[in-house]
Amino acid sequence: MKILAIGAAGELAGLVIPALTERGAQVRGFVRKAEQLQIAKDRGAREVAVGDLADPASLDAALEGVDGVFHIGPVFAPDEVQYGRNIIQAAERSGVRKFVFSSVIHPILNLPNHAAKAPVEAALIGSNLEYTILHPTVLFQNYAASWSGIIESSVLGEPWSADTRFSRIDYRDVAEAAAIAFTEDRLAYGTFELCAPGIMNRHDVAALLGEVLGRKIGCATLDRARLGNVPKDMIAMFEHYDHHGLLGNSLTLTAILGREPRTLRAYFEELNSDAAECGRINPWQSERSAGSSGPLSET
Repeated sequence: MKILAIGAAGELAGLVIPALTERGAQVRGFVRKAEQLQIAKDRGAREVAVGDLADPASLDAALEGVDGVFHIGPVFAPDEVQYGRNIIQAAERSGVRKFVFSSVIHPILNLPNHAAKAPVEAALIGSNLEYTILHPTVLFQNYAASWSGIIESSVLGEPWSADTRFSRIDYRDVAEAAAIAFTEDRLAYGTFELCAPGIMNRHDVAALLGEVLGRKIGCATLDRARLGNVPKDMIAMFEHYDHHGLLGNSLTLTAILGREPRTLRAYFEELNSDAAECGRINPWQSERSAGSSGPLSET
């Protein structure tokens, strides 16, 4: 089957492309700028379409001959809800059968980056598409952007309370779940909370980092006033995290994958190995600046 991957030049949809090709699917990437074409091809997209989620005509053209759509919304985008509705409507017009939406854990939360997912989910459930909705929690990949800073300072700092606990997940496991949804029928019409085992606060994560790196890693809470021009929606998220985490259960992900999910320890070991091989240049960070903007995760 042929899948249109929305945001194929971004870090997260970019991980879905190889997961799909490994299961025998063909991927047509969807990117916003012509200069992103090669990024999508390098990730395994056989074809690439340039278009805009705000432009129904470009969506119709990109969907020609497509069997399924993978969609992940641009986080904190003012028109994220409308973008989601546009691609769902275009998929229906084009006769697409399967639609996988990478949403976020607990879309019922009164947070902009969560609440924007609920109307898209409602539109998808109200469509004629065979849908699968994925609810990943906080991503391991968020640590990649700050990895070089952790290495240099021996401190893990984030702009919310160090005592707040989170469930986390490697987005490669989300990508594999998405690929399963397209290439098998067992996830049809399901909504799935996706979390790896383990619930940790920043103190716990710093201790784990210390074990991986072989030295003590401190734990700090960053001063939001010194972060620069941070969007107010992101500040609202930080304030929520001061008092509430994002907690979920790993049973569903383990059942979907048929194996134990990737662990945060293994991810840190991978980052450390890659950084050493690249002279402590973070490969994810260089890709981030070349591929897309905005936070890696929905949370």
